[in-house]
Amino acid sequence: MTTIWAGQWHSKNTLDGETRHILFENFLPVLFHTRRECREYIKEKYGYIKDREDLRSEPHGWRVPKAIRVVITEARNE
Repeated sequence: MTTIWAGQWHSKNTLDGETRHILFENFLPVLFHTRRECREYIKEKYGYIKDREDLRSEPHGWRVPKAIRVVITEARNE
């Protein structure tokens, strides 16, 4: 079992409801060894959302992503 950190996108609006997913870049999840690295990445790439009321209100409902702990387990079919 391995513990890593990832950014979790979330938005909430009347059209789509609540949406959550792991941040991806080039079709791969963006993963980090420490929470600090993850939070710095989020601040750099998505920090502008905090200051954009037009993106945070309807119809978008965007929120600044949060750093979440992800546990990876290995399952084998033998």
